[in-house]
Amino acid sequence: MGTYILISVLILITCILLVLVVLVQNSKGGGLASNFSGSNQFMGVRKTADFLEKTTWTLAIVLLALSMISIFVIPRNASIEITDTELREQIDNSQTLPVQDYQAPPTQE
Repeated sequence: MGTYILISVLILITCILLVLVVLVQNSKGGGLASNFSGSNQFMGVRKTADFLEKTTWTLAIVLLALSMISIFVIPRNASIEITDTELREQIDNSQTLPVQDYQAPPTQE
């Protein structure tokens, strides 16, 4: 169960980062890179766009891998046991309760 929660949290963090990276990008190649067009001291405009594109692909692959891993760590037995136990309790309760006779509603003639 702990592994499933860990994988779920990692998937959530990856999704949030992926959304942020995609929102920073501009569909026409601007985005964050256009803000640094005047100053190319640290990274050039093209390098910023390349970095954002590589980050997007990396996060997408990580999300896919985490989703595939989560298939193997989903707690299956616990949910079946709970459902089975609840079903048995409902069956036991239905057998102990008295059955009331059904009375049809009066007909109007």
